[in-house]
Amino acid sequence: METRKRILITGAAGFLGSHLCDRFIKENYHVIGMDNLITGRLKNIEHLFKLENFEFYNHDVSKYIHVPGELDYILHFASPASPIDYLKIPIQTLKVGSLGIHNCLGLAKVKGARVLIASTSEVYGDPTVHPQTEEYWGNVNPVGPRGVYDEAKRFQEAMTMAYHTYHGLETRIIRIFNTYGPRMRLNDGRVLPAFIGQALRGEDLTIFGDGSQTRSFCYVDDLVEGIYRLLHSDYAEPVNIGNPDEITIGQFAEEIIKLTNTNQKVVYHDLPVNDPKQRQPDITKAKALLGWEPKVSRSEGLKLTYDYFCSLSEEELRHKEHNNFDNYIVK
Repeated sequence: METRKRILITGAAGFLGSHLCDRFIKENYHVIGMDNLITGRLKNIEHLFKLENFEFYNHDVSKYIHVPGELDYILHFASPASPIDYLKIPIQTLKVGSLGIHNCLGLAKVKGARVLIASTSEVYGDPTVHPQTEEYWGNVNPVGPRGVYDEAKRFQEAMTMAYHTYHGLETRIIRIFNTYGPRMRLNDGRVLPAFIGQALRGEDLTIFGDGSQTRSFCYVDDLVEGIYRLLHSDYAEPVNIGNPDEITIGQFAEEIIKLTNTNQKVVYHDLPVNDPKQRQPDITKAKALLGWEPKVSRSEGLKLTYDYFCSLSEEELRHKEHNNFDNYIVK
C-alpha cells in the first residue's frame, strides 16, 4: 500500500489555506495544518478535524517549528493579507515574512521537503509596467503604510531564492493576484467582501479614489489549481497566478449592486497612500510552464461567493464570530 505524501500548510485556517487543505485532502495527502488564528478561523477547517489524514497545530510559525515524522512538502501561506489586518499588526506581518519563512525553509532543509511560498502581486507596488510580468521589479515604498506587507513578501522571495541557490532546496514561488471566493472575511478590508458586506447590510458602497483604478479577480478554485500545478512543476522562479480580466473598481461596484439586487449609492473617499492604480497579471509563464489559465468567469464566481455570504448568520455578518477551542478537539 502506497504511503500518503505528507504536507504542512501554514495559515491553514485562513481563506486560501483552508481551500488548500481541502484540495490536498482530496488528492489523498496527509495534511498538517498550522495557524495561530490571528486572522484565520477554525470554522474554515472544522469539517476536516474528524479525518485521520488531517492534523492541526495552533502555532505561530514565527517561532520554532517542529513537525514529527517525514515531510514531503511545505506550503507557506501564513500571513495577514488584507490592509485592515497588516496595518493593525505590522510587526507580526513582518515577522511572519521573515522569521516565519526562515523557520519553514529550515524545516524543509532538515526534512528534505519542497517548499512553495505565497508571494503577492503587491511586490510590484504601484506599478509603472502594465500588465505586470514576473521580470518587473516593482515600484514599492518600503516605509509607507503598505511597506510592512510588501517588503515582508519581497524579503520572503529573496530568502527562498537564497535557500534554493545556496542549499539546493527545492522551492517554488507564486505571486498571487486578487483572489476571491467562499470563506473570505467580510471585514478584512479587501474590495470584494467589503462591497458585498455593505450591500448585505444595506450600506452605501465605499470606493476609495475616483473608481478608475483597476483590479483583476481570480476565483479561488482556479488559484488553487495553479498552486497545485506549480508545486509539482520543476520551475523555481516566481510565477504570476491570477485572472487577467481587468475591471475598474467603479465598474465592479456596479456589478455588485446588480448581483445583490440592491439600490445602494456609491460614495467616494480619498485613495489610501501608495494604493496601486492598476493591477493585471501577465500569465504567459503560467500558461506555458503549467498549462494553467483561469476557467471560472467573474459572473459565475461572484454568484458562488455571494451565495456563501448569504448563508452566513447575522452574527457573522456583523463580524462577531470568534475562535473557540472549547468547541473542537485539536490534535
